[in-house]
Amino acid sequence: MSEDDNNMEEYPTEIHDYLAAFEKSLGSVDEMLKTMMSVSRSELLQKLDPLEQAKLDLVSVYTLNSMFWVYLATQGINPKEHPVKQELERIRTYMNKVKEITDKKKASKLDKGAASRFVKNALWEPNAANENTSKTPAKGKKRQ
Repeated sequence: MSEDDNNMEEYPTEIHDYLAAFEKSLGSVDEMLKTMMSVSRSELLQKLDPLEQAKLDLVSVYTLNSMFWVYLATQGINPKEHPVKQELERIRTYMNKVKEITDKKKASKLDKGAASRFVKNALWEPNAANENTSKTPAKGKKRQ
């Protein structure tokens, strides 16, 4: 019997597709980690602005805690009852705060000077010469 035949007997065939997808995902995570580890952290942080640095730190810590979540599950420990759940929720809170900051930066800003000029020019201002000769009659009054 070959090694593959032994492995096939160890788990039900129904989960083979799930295990194959899991193995592929692990390969992707491994590639990403190798890419991230190829550049020193200080060198990487120098190239990023503070908001991008915060995003990188949050993604890193979230990934690490998520991997620990998976580890706990593989060891038969319920991660929902472990402190790692609260840590992941805390990290998500900070990720949402960073997202709000990013969204505020992207939002259009009001140019107060342009807005006041627009409103000023859009409003009709009567002057002394035109006060008595209005082009539109007032409502409720008859013209004589």
